Amino acid sequence: MTLPDPEDLLDALYAQLKPRVTAETALVGIYTGGVWLMEKLLARLRAELGYTIDSGKLDAAMYRDDYTRRGLKSAAQPAFIPFDVNGRHLILIDDIFYTGRTTRAVMNELFDYGRPAKIELAVLINRGGAQLPIRPDISGADLPLQAEQAFELSMNTQGRLQLRLTSAATESSGAARHV
Repeated sequence: MTLPDPEDLLDALYAQLKPRVTAETALVGIYTGGVWLMEKLLARLRAELGYTIDSGKLDAAMYRDDYTRRGLKSAAQPAFIPFDVNGRHLILIDDIFYTGRTTRAVMNELFDYGRPAKIELAVLINRGGAQLPIRPDISGADLPLQAEQAFELSMNTQGRLQLRLTSAATESSGAARHV
């Protein structure tokens, strides 16, 4: 499989995301890859739209329904939601969508902060394999994988995204790492 350039996928994601963003929209990145994407998207949106867009960061690890089986794969990142979520249009940003369990966990955590008016999900890649009735609203690309495969998104020291295909040793959707 020839992998697309994740920067090109980010451009496709941005083109779909931009018309959905208003002054009442806030973006929430899911650690780690989703936060990288959100930061890149925010910079472009703020420059083109000319107004501030609220943003936050969440780590789904402690809210996952399979936490006792999976445990923490790395140190959980602290949640950072510096705005009132009540009545807001939120767009969750994640790197790779697989089973839907991370999305469900993040939505559970968001509701601890209040009741958003609407939540949408934007992902760089939808790899297929949803186990819950949750699907991305916006996707840079739909790239189905076999269960034993995974995507790994990384960011190099120059801030450029890189994508590679790996063999999945666990049930992870993919891993994000900084190289």
